[in-house]
Amino acid sequence: MDNKDVVIAGGGPVGLMLACELALAGVGVLVVERLLEIDPTIKAGSINVPTAEALYRRGMLPALQEHQRLAYEQMKAFRGGKAPSGPPPAGHFAGIMVSSAGVDFADPDFRDAGPAVSVVAVGQQAIESVLGARAAELGVEIRRGTSVTGFDADEEGVTVQLSDGAVRAGWLVGADGGRSLVRKLAGFDFPGTEPAITGRQAIVELEGAEGLLRGWNYTSTGLYAHGPVPGRVLTVEFDGPPEDREAPITADEIQGSLRRVTGVEVTVTRVLSATRFTDNARQATSYRKGRVLLAGDAAHVHSPFGGQGLNLGIGDAVNLGWKLAATIQGTAPAGLLDTYTTERHPVGEWVLDWTRAQIALMRTDFRTTVLRSVVKDLLETAGGTTYLAKKLSGVLHRYPIEGSHALVGSGAPDLTFADGTRLGEHLLDGKPLLLDLAGSEPLREVASGRVRVLTTKYDGDLTGVLIRPDGYVAWAASDGTATGLDEALSTWVA
Repeated sequence: MDNKDVVIAGGGPVGLMLACELALAGVGVLVVERLLEIDPTIKAGSINVPTAEALYRRGMLPALQEHQRLAYEQMKAFRGGKAPSGPPPAGHFAGIMVSSAGVDFADPDFRDAGPAVSVVAVGQQAIESVLGARAAELGVEIRRGTSVTGFDADEEGVTVQLSDGAVRAGWLVGADGGRSLVRKLAGFDFPGTEPAITGRQAIVELEGAEGLLRGWNYTSTGLYAHGPVPGRVLTVEFDGPPEDREAPITADEIQGSLRRVTGVEVTVTRVLSATRFTDNARQATSYRKGRVLLAGDAAHVHSPFGGQGLNLGIGDAVNLGWKLAATIQGTAPAGLLDTYTTERHPVGEWVLDWTRAQIALMRTDFRTTVLRSVVKDLLETAGGTTYLAKKLSGVLHRYPIEGSHALVGSGAPDLTFADGTRLGEHLLDGKPLLLDLAGSEPLREVASGRVRVLTTKYDGDLTGVLIRPDGYVAWAASDGTATGLDEALSTWVA
């Protein structure tokens, strides 16, 4: 029987990101994925700032830039070869598109994310491709066409039954999607709200598409979207969940939904990829039960509006990876692994409520239609547009880390140093980093032998910053002292 430190069930973006983080830390990991290749079904079309930063900090920026270039070419093709005019959208809430023209980017919450902010228009399949290549570089073992069929967990580890044998591991992580077998077999509580809609999203070949409006559109019978790439359509109908989500999605089904919602007699001649979805919203009460952990959709499910699921899952993986690695290697401070649930559960809870609110605002009754017009007016104010942009971009995400400095708990800004390098370039190894920005001997004495120290110059008021492996600030100072640093190191490093 093979032995691994960690078995990850699920080789989508979340499982691959976690595998990369573990492998970077020297942990032996096996990823098992039932699909033989990347799922071509259309999914999230963009990422938020924390996701882009996480990939940038691990050296994947050039690959993201190339995928974004290809995505822009597809968008131009949808517009007949023309580039989009005017300022880009800040995003949408319940299908209400909001322009970035009114966003106050001078708001202090828009910290400097560096070049990461330039690569947010990258879709889920592209992210999976980039992470797959990165995992291969790191020597991660990935078994496609293999799935978890069962497991037995004890205090020392987990014996995982696979469709092609068995493996003994110290830990098992379920990153196997919203219908996670790992979650079900482990007995995680998964409370939430029942679905009320049927959504369909597809890439199709259409006749009569000239009768469809671009972008997001409301009608008396539902909601539909057309674009921003050729053949992409989405419909939402408020007639309850589908009778059978597992049934094949046919051209007739997509065509019927389009006709009902749009009132346009389109004809679907070919379905290239398609999926159904609902607004089923559930979240595990804890992300850990002994030697079994959950990440991504296995830990939380919700409607896909805003593409938050991909970002939420990547955030789970980046938060969990270094904590699990330190636990396996015996260097983790007491209780470190428990902070995975403590920090990530509130973020997942927010995303579920954010998507529930959008579904409520999408309903087609008269009162909701009037309410939607009021919300639209509010979102188009300077304050409303900035609020939406901050929420969607992820720059408001903070963890409950103790510390008096304003940066503590937030993602680290991508500082530019006097030598021309940026912070992101110094985080490629996935290890914690202490910045000594004032040549502080007391700071270096506290950190000696405990964490890597980068002594450099920075044109700002910061004098010291402790950055966790996931890029979040665990301690910071602007007064030249090391007050609180020893406690922060003991909490997060050793």
